[in-house]
Order: sequence, then structure tokens, then C-alpha cells
Amino acid sequence: MEIIHFISTKFLSISDIQEIITLNKKLKLSEESMAKISASNRFLQKKIETSERPIYGVNNGIGTLSNVKLRANDLQKLQENLIKSHACGTGDKVPKEIVKLFLFLKIQSLSHGYSGVQLVTVNRLIDFYNNDILPVIFTQGASVFGDTAALAHLALPLIGEGEVYLNHKIVAAKKTLRLFNWKKITLQPNEANALLNGTQFTSAYSTQQIVNAYKLSYLADLIGSISLDGFLGSLAPFQELIQLVKPHNGQLKTATNIKQFLEDSQICTQKRESVQDPYSFRCMPQVHGATKDSLNFIKKTVETEINAVSENILLFAKENKILSGGNFNGQALALALDYLAIAMSELGAISERRMTHLLSGKRELPPFLIEKSGVNTGFKILQHTVANLVNQNKQLANPASVHSSISSNLQEDFVSRSGNAALKSKQIIANVERILAMELFYASQALYFREPIQTSPFLQSFITMFRQDVPLVKKDVIMHHEMEKSINFIKNLHIDNNELF
Repeated sequence: MEIIHFISTKFLSISDIQEIITLNKKLKLSEESMAKISASNRFLQKKIETSERPIYGVNNGIGTLSNVKLRANDLQKLQENLIKSHACGTGDKVPKEIVKLFLFLKIQSLSHGYSGVQLVTVNRLIDFYNNDILPVIFTQGASVFGDTAALAHLALPLIGEGEVYLNHKIVAAKKTLRLFNWKKITLQPNEANALLNGTQFTSAYSTQQIVNAYKLSYLADLIGSISLDGFLGSLAPFQELIQLVKPHNGQLKTATNIKQFLEDSQICTQKRESVQDPYSFRCMPQVHGATKDSLNFIKKTVETEINAVSENILLFAKENKILSGGNFNGQALALALDYLAIAMSELGAISERRMTHLLSGKRELPPFLIEKSGVNTGFKILQHTVANLVNQNKQLANPASVHSSISSNLQEDFVSRSGNAALKSKQIIANVERILAMELFYASQALYFREPIQTSPFLQSFITMFRQDVPLVKKDVIMHHEMEKSINFIKNLHIDNNELF
């Protein structure tokens, strides 16, 4: 039985979108959205018919060509030409799951009824979504006003151009239209503007990555707790009194998580010679917590953007105005994504420091976490891989948003580079996932050397589950295989949204 999600102006949270995608809900326009779209289109047509002055981007050119007046019979040709000429993406293909999210967010934005598009245009995009006909889009391209190149490739199939994924194959969009007995859309004035302007490409990446980031933030606390027990660390720095005199929400949350994860741990009650633990252990509330607070800010920014209208030109029928502005600019997302890159990079960096201590041979652990070290190298070289990932993250954490450049003959003279910020944050988060998977590999190995003393029942059950996929290392093995098993374990781990947000 199909589950329907009705597109409307109701606020959508990240969790709402996750549910729509996960449950594979089909889309349908609500009565409200159909009325808004139709009214906006009628308002535009009336303005074209009655206005004595040219309307920017509607019956004249765009950008530096905005002073070029167009004849009536050229207006429809202009729409197709704009989409074709702006479809100049290159690089890797965007993953299909992000394309589907991208398509959904574009439908959502157009449904607000400020863009003057035809109802048939939005419904065709919904047809693509519901039938998993996903345009082939590329990761790199023009981003002078919003996510232009990506949006152009998203729009090409409407006019029977470009390529799409259909039944796990890439086919010509024209062939797909014939297969479904659909005619290409005859675009009306301003529809190219509406389709080419927006921040939905960046928003799609942002939505996916904020979910992944919250998951990794939770796992950093969990895996850090295993490392703490593996290193015979102290729970004293996690006492509530310490956190309450520096009451950042993320700090309080992290300390609470770690205490809960380690509840009833036998290892925590053991006597220890060291007075203090290294920063990477005892400062987890402060460091992990700062990332949590960052994620909350970023989530708010992304949710504002995905519920916004970022097209240009905008039509305000009630106020009898057609306005050209800059809502296509992705600066808010660019800054948030740069913040995300830094916050997640730090989560990986502190994880690598904990791993270094676990390898050190201190606190009754064998050097490199292996019995008979010397004949066995153990986890020694694996640290080089982790250090390389951390170093790459430091390079990628440099902000994209400060790298504006001039294009289109000075008309598009300041741009956000939000698309670049999205792509590099995605790579950083993928690296952090690998880093935390390696820490779990290390920390679970360290716990073996604490036996017969046990960690907490909760963490013990987690390690037991992990051991079903990743065995204990008792002698040198091809580490790549064990690393991949650990990464896949983390990747496939489901955590309830109530634990994340």
C-alpha cells in the first residue's frame, strides 16, 4: 500500500524529511499548494499581458543581458535555451539518494506559489520523483546564482533533454518520456528562472550530512567511553558539578551520555596510579559538546533553508508586485557547512589522539595492542592511515565561503560557493566515520586486555555485537579487511532519532 505525503507549506523538519525518504512515501500536491501555484501562474500571465514595461527575466534577458528586449515568439525558446546553456556540470555524478532529496526539495520550494510556474511543471517533477526517474547531475559546475548547473541538469528531462536513472540504468530522458507516454513540458515565461534559481542542491547535501553528523556525534561519545575504559581512565571529569559551572548544552549532554554508557562498569572502579587523564579523554564533554552545539545551530539553518523560497523572480500577487532579489544566494548554508566541516574535523582529531594513547603501551596495555609485539606489528601502521584521514580533514576544513569570485561580466560579482562547502563537508564526515570506526576497533581490542574485569553491561553488549562482524586480533592479519568490516559496522548501525536530535 502506497503512503502519500502531501506537499504543502507546513514546516518540514530534518526528521520529517528522513521519514518521507525512509518510508518511500509518494508525493502529491495538497489542495493548498495547487491553488497557490495556479494563482501565481495566472498572476504572471496577466502581468505579461498588461505590463507596458519589460519584466526582468520574463520578457527580457537575464544577468548582463537584462537590457535585451525579447519578441513574444522568442520567450518560449529562451526558457529552453537557458536550461540547456546552464547545464554545464562536470565531475563525479551526484549519488542517487541525494538527487532524490534534491528533487524533493525543489518541488517543495516551487509549491509555495511565488515562482509563477505551471502546475503541470511541478506535477511532472513529482512524476519523476514517484517513479524514481532521477536526473543525472554532476558535483561540479557553475554556482554564480544558487546551484545553477545542478538545477539545470535537474530541469533538462522536463524538456526531453539530458539523462536520467531508470531501473538502475542511465538512459536518455527523451526515451523515458516515450516509455511513460509523457510529452515534454512547453515552458512558459519565467519558468527557466524558477527552475535554475535556488539552493536545493546544497540543501540536499546539507540535509543528508546533518543526519550523518548527529549519528557520528552520538557514536563519538559511545566509542570514546569504550576508549576511556580501555585506557583505564577516570569518570571524575564527567561529574555533573563540573559541567554545571560551564553549562553549555552540548557539554552537559556529552558528560551525561558517557556516564550512562559506563554505568556499572567494573573497570571504572579499579584503582589507578595516574592522577589525571590526557585531554583527549577528560575533555570529551568540552570538545564533543562543542560539536553538538554547533550541529544544533547548523540544523536550524538547514531547516530554515529547506522551508524557504529561494527562486528568482518572485511573484507577490496579493501585493501586486514582481520582485527580483537574491534569495538564491547560499551564503547562510555556506557558512553553516564550513562550520560543520570544522566541528566534525575536530571530532575526528580528538578521536585520533585517544587512539595514540591506546597504542602507547601505557597503563598495562601491550605496545600496539597486540600480544607478542615485535614479531607482530599489531595496530601500529593503522595509526598512519588514521593520521592521514585527520590531516586531510584539516585541509578540507578551510572555509569555502570566503572564496568568492567574479563572473558574468561583473553581474554575478559575489557568490557563496555553498556547493563546494557541501561537497567538502561530505568528505570530512565520511572521513570521521572511518576514524571513529578505527577507534572502535582499537578500543574494543584494548578492553580484551582488561579481562576478566568487564566494562558496563551496555558497552559489553555493544562490543559483543561488534565482535560478530570484527574478530579480536591476536596476530598480524591483513588490516584492510578488518578496517572495512569496522567501517561497515558503523555505517549500517541504526540509531533512533530520539537519541540523535
